[in-house]
Amino acid sequence: MADLQGQYQRIKGDIDEAIQQVLLSSKYINGPQVNEFEGHLGEYLQGTEIVSCANGTDALQIALMALELSPGEEVIVPSFTYVSCAEVISLLNLVPIFVDVDPLSFTIDPGSVEKAISPRTKAIITVHLFGQCAAMEPLLQIAQKHDLYLIEDSAQALGADYSFSDGTLRKAGTIGHIGCTSFFPSKILGCFGDGGALITRHEDIAEKARMIANHGQKTKYIHERIGLNSRLDTIQAAVLNIKLKYIKEYIGSRRSAANWYYSSLDNLGWLALPQQSQHSSHVFNQFTITLAETVDRVQFQAYLSSKGIPSMIYYPLALHKQKAFSSLESANVHLPVTENLCKRVLSLPMHTELELDALEYITDAIRAF
Repeated sequence: MADLQGQYQRIKGDIDEAIQQVLLSSKYINGPQVNEFEGHLGEYLQGTEIVSCANGTDALQIALMALELSPGEEVIVPSFTYVSCAEVISLLNLVPIFVDVDPLSFTIDPGSVEKAISPRTKAIITVHLFGQCAAMEPLLQIAQKHDLYLIEDSAQALGADYSFSDGTLRKAGTIGHIGCTSFFPSKILGCFGDGGALITRHEDIAEKARMIANHGQKTKYIHERIGLNSRLDTIQAAVLNIKLKYIKEYIGSRRSAANWYYSSLDNLGWLALPQQSQHSSHVFNQFTITLAETVDRVQFQAYLSSKGIPSMIYYPLALHKQKAFSSLESANVHLPVTENLCKRVLSLPMHTELELDALEYITDAIRAF
């Protein structure tokens, strides 16, 4: 599903030198490469403030802590996504309210969001799933109308552009109050371990987030608020500094692979290719097809495996169906689109090192099925 070794070999010299510089300095925590990376990523994301942290889940938790929500208040979140969004809501004694997604983009449905708002609602977490932005313009309008915070989980769409109706372009993660991202190795911009960051245009939020990520302190041993120990290691920052230089190339490689899938698997009839939004570019963190109801997904996945072709199901069980959230009132809702997608989606190999012969092999096998 991801050729991390191949990607490393392409830039091995630069990566090895960057890591060696950290080893020689022995500044493993908060070394200069961390600030350098935050600055470079902020420039790439159009002048935003960047607060690096240990992983994407921490970024989401720090974001909610920085907004100073009170226990019992509600945060709306899509049910068709990874658990981290709802997990951090519950960890902070807030209440996740699960809503449905759009059947074509797989991202949160603004209509479902509006219906879920109550007097206790304080925030929306939208997930830019699989590589493209959610419908940010209507979500912003809903947030402004109801005086809600809007948090973007852009871990799967770093580098995607959202186009507003007036022609304005904004990068994923820079549109709401706070963006959160992960540098998990297989992501668009991945390090060699765990890493994450918060993205914001609000200096007051950035200041709070920096304190929270550093034990609630600005000055060492002077703790102004409850915080976490959540740091991006210097070695990982050094790796990301190098890989950020290649992000356009990485996105281009993924788009080329996606174009091959589109041209080779079009009009099969028994599978639907991922729909690209008119308002967002796609960076293809995943390439997720939807199988027809007549197709046995278990059989199809076993067939691919027999041909040596990996595949993944993102996500086999919706969050509102998970045992961890069974005590919640919102766990009892019926979310038809989410529940249907969980039964029918399948993600094909998608990474920066997919060569033509591999793509031909994959698509020939799928057509033969």
